[in-house]
Amino acid sequence: MKELDIIKEHISQGKIEEACRKLDIFLQTASDGLDEAYYLYGNAWRKQGNWQQALNNYRRAMDLNPNSPAKNAYAMVMDILNFYNKDMYNQ
Repeated sequence: MKELDIIKEHISQGKIEEACRKLDIFLQTASDGLDEAYYLYGNAWRKQGNWQQALNNYRRAMDLNPNSPAKNAYAMVMDILNFYNKDMYNQ
């Protein structure tokens, strides 16, 4: 099982701190798969309810790979925020 699959499993199991620790190491040492790592980091932040960090990481993933699944995740988070949290933009 490759490292990003293990991280993805941690996120789905709610082991967010462990996933983030592994993502930090992965991003410092890997040369490919960075877009997927940022996408997973966005998912981890989203699960913790940190919308801004989720969006930031999805944006990084999209910068590296415009076809990343982060594009759909970014749009989904924006839809949620636009629906539930209209005054977030006024901070």
